[in-house]
Amino acid sequence: QVRLVMKAHSFIRENVPRVLSSVKDKSGTVHIPRISQYLYFLFAPTLIYRDNYPRNPTIRWGYVATKFAQVLGSLFYAYYIFVRLCIPQFRNSSQETFNLRGLVLCIFNSILPGVLILFLVFFAFLHCWLNAFAEMLRFADRMFYK
Repeated sequence: QVRLVMKAHSFIRENVPRVLSSVKDKSGTVHIPRISQYLYFLFAPTLIYRDNYPRNPTIRWGYVATKFAQVLGSLFYAYYIFVRLCIPQFRNSSQETFNLRGLVLCIFNSILPGVLILFLVFFAFLHCWLNAFAEMLRFADRMFYK
């Protein structure tokens, strides 16, 4: 939801000044973006609205499949971390009476799995998922540093 709010803010910030300036100049042509441009912007991995973005000529479907396979692998790895490291920790703590020592041990034993899950989420979403959609949309601006 935060991402969609940021995209809506960018869309409004880029288009309202154009519309207001054309109304102030009393010109007959008001450039309003098409729905297809807005939909492309919603799915493109960028937070800055433009009417046109650089596009690749073709889609590399092997690259897309590899990225989705990496997302799937990340999900299985996160499941493995939960099953092997998190669930046994909390299963034992639910049977014991509450004390501060048990709470602190449970928190410290959950730090490493939590950090691993956090890295997996960042890798799966920010790298794999967004690059797969960028490739399917032929979004070429991600090749900036090449």
